[in-house]
Amino acid sequence: MRALVIDDSRTMRRIISRIFVNLGYETMEAGDGREAIEILEAGEVFDIATIDWNMPDMDGLEFVTAVRARHDWRGLTLMMVTTEAEHGQIVRALAAGAHEYMIKPFTPDAIGDKLALLGLIPLEVTA
Repeated sequence: MRALVIDDSRTMRRIISRIFVNLGYETMEAGDGREAIEILEAGEVFDIATIDWNMPDMDGLEFVTAVRARHDWRGLTLMMVTTEAEHGQIVRALAAGAHEYMIKPFTPDAIGDKLALLGLIPLEVTA
């Protein structure tokens, strides 16, 4: 399974990537939504993308909207992982097409729980 970790903070990308690797994922990282779009346009395929809201060039909501506008990317599971905790922001992200929403700070177990809820825990981890 593959995860695309999108966050403008290199440290946060590494933290999230490490959690996914420990869960059996292969990961790739992008520093903003535009970079992530370029990765997808290059033909890379992922099971899930984690997206920060506040990023330069293309923020997380713009990324979610752009992905949902492309029929060939509709199968990508999108999970916002952000400090934006206002109810209205959560509603906007889910309405735009995000599947899940996680507020920073979080624990590795919380990420695992969200992946389990989405049916995205690799078989070797659950066995």
